[in-house]
Amino acid sequence: MTDPARPVLTPPDGQTRVLLHSCCAPCSGEVMEAMLASGIDYTIFFYNPNIHPRREYDIRKDENIRFADKHGIAFIDADYDPDNWFARAKGMEWEPERGIRCTMCFDMRFERTALYAHEHGFPVMTSSLGISRWKNMAQINECGHRAASPYDGLQYWDFNWRKGGGADRMIEISKREEFYQQEYCGCAYSLRDTNAHRRASGREAIRIGTQFYGRTPDGV
Repeated sequence: MTDPARPVLTPPDGQTRVLLHSCCAPCSGEVMEAMLASGIDYTIFFYNPNIHPRREYDIRKDENIRFADKHGIAFIDADYDPDNWFARAKGMEWEPERGIRCTMCFDMRFERTALYAHEHGFPVMTSSLGISRWKNMAQINECGHRAASPYDGLQYWDFNWRKGGGADRMIEISKREEFYQQEYCGCAYSLRDTNAHRRASGREAIRIGTQFYGRTPDGV
């Protein structure tokens, strides 16, 4: 059923089957509901080996599964692969956010997503990563197109999920669902740098598993 509050979305070439790479429930909530409202048949692919530590990873994944189950959406759990991620990040430990380490991270996650899409007949892949105002959308889209390009018949859908009120609805949905509110991007180096900034600002270090939308003030 369409939702009059949202524009009707059409994936590339009029396709109706999409593989959605999801990074977390808060970022994917609006993307999921927008595609449902447009009658798009999609499956969630969760592959985020960057998330550290394991407890943070499990919380983010479980929140995403909870929301997918609520809407009856298939959820593909590609499971945890941190050793591979750290190996690929070697030498980039002190790179800034949005720099080459993030490009590597997006490439790694999208390459796995594209392979799954190719092997399971998905003509379109997309990601919820770009809805976050903390991310460089052009950087994400470049990685998405690069990951899809080796496979004939697969396209990366670079829709701007922030537009048309999407960014606001992302927060509204997060508060409505009381999603876990992560306070850093996800990787060990993001956690390190965020905590360093907090200490310099006189704030306490991040306490994993304590912040939830709708129960606490809007965070980072």
